[in-house]
Amino acid sequence: MTSSRTSRWTLLVVSVGLFMTVLDNLVVNVALPSIHRDLGSSIQALEWTVNAYVLSYAVFLLTGAALGDRFGRKRMFTTGIALFTLSSAAAALAPGTGILIAARASQGLGAAIVTPLTLTLLADAFPPQQRGVALGIWSAISGVAVALGPLVGGAVVQLASWHYIFWINVPVGAVLVPLAIGQLDESRGVSRSLDLTGLGLASSGLFGIVFALVRSQSLGWGEAQVVLPLAIGAALVIGFIAYELRAAEPMLPMHFFARRSFAVTNAISLSMYFGMFGSIFFLSQYLQNVLHNSPLQAGVKLLVWTGATMVVSPLAGFFSERYGSRPFMVAGLSLQAVALGWLATLTGVHQTYTSMIAPFVLAGSGMALVFAPAANAVLASVRAHQAGQASGATNAIRELGGVLGIAVLATVFTSHGGYRSPQAFVSGLTPAMWVGVAVLAGGALIAAALPFSTRAEAAAQVGTVAAAA
Repeated sequence: MTSSRTSRWTLLVVSVGLFMTVLDNLVVNVALPSIHRDLGSSIQALEWTVNAYVLSYAVFLLTGAALGDRFGRKRMFTTGIALFTLSSAAAALAPGTGILIAARASQGLGAAIVTPLTLTLLADAFPPQQRGVALGIWSAISGVAVALGPLVGGAVVQLASWHYIFWINVPVGAVLVPLAIGQLDESRGVSRSLDLTGLGLASSGLFGIVFALVRSQSLGWGEAQVVLPLAIGAALVIGFIAYELRAAEPMLPMHFFARRSFAVTNAISLSMYFGMFGSIFFLSQYLQNVLHNSPLQAGVKLLVWTGATMVVSPLAGFFSERYGSRPFMVAGLSLQAVALGWLATLTGVHQTYTSMIAPFVLAGSGMALVFAPAANAVLASVRAHQAGQASGATNAIRELGGVLGIAVLATVFTSHGGYRSPQAFVSGLTPAMWVGVAVLAGGALIAAALPFSTRAEAAAQVGTVAAAA
């Protein structure tokens, strides 16, 4: 049995690791003008300093979970943090855009190894009756990192230089690696084999899909550079599913999705990341391009969103253990849809920040009501030794949702407006946000279909499906 001291250390170590990796997903955006001036980067190269991280991160999430199950979760978590830290130093020292892009891709790989293992290590460290609060803190850290990204990036660039958005990871990683080695307990999945065929099919398929989604943001949906990799990626993912159905020791057991709770929760996660994170992408720009805030000011104003997430997430984790995940996820997605619709009706070139505070609080609270209960529902729908596989799948699906949301909302944005003027930005932003509202509302309806509300009922269903498999 894991001691309470080890549990607390595990929560601290994995939360810091998660914060580092999620923050770096967003912190670079506000530094792009400075990177352009220093390195003479083209617009396409600047895009890839962001996209290389997103692409590598989304593609290898399933791989990170599989490697943890095979070689040890503590070992692979530590390896991922070390790789992320070294890659951050390489990015800070990059003399040109090519090396910077390569370092960002390496950062994404390290983050992909770390992220799913944070959930698995937490599941191992806490008994079921204490897991809700731990997952609430874990999800609050993730939400804080999302909201602090623009703030940290703006502050660092304004006070120092763009190099330091990467340098700040190095001392944190240097402390975190020995802490992880000394404080985390080692665990592995039941299977000792590595599904190389599954890894190859999943990684290649996800690469094609995410690459196409990323390129669609600048090229549109009709170009061969988008259509071809999307079709090939989809075919490889279908091949992955077919192979996993027959494999003796699959990387991702397909019978997970026969459990309605697992399938529904992942659909909820995808819809939330699609609707909300696609909208946040444009709202942060709206504060700067239309309301004329600096990157630092925009980051500070988004802290209202963050504060609500920090307060509500631990409470949602605790109470979802008692009352089940379904009511919290339904309420959370509904609040997000209402908040985003509220903002869409207010959006204009003369909007005041005061009018945005209430919907920001609603949106942050709604996100918090989904994060921990969704993680709880996923863990409750699988056996303990399957947590790594389930976590990897859930993280990959929600990252795809975020990338897809940005791509689709960007298409709506550019078809109705653009960056030509503040009014053109508002003309594109408003319909894009309503698409986000529709997806979030659909997710709330899906959440209402979650088939059970208590851990005992979840455990009973796991046993039934496992026996059938």
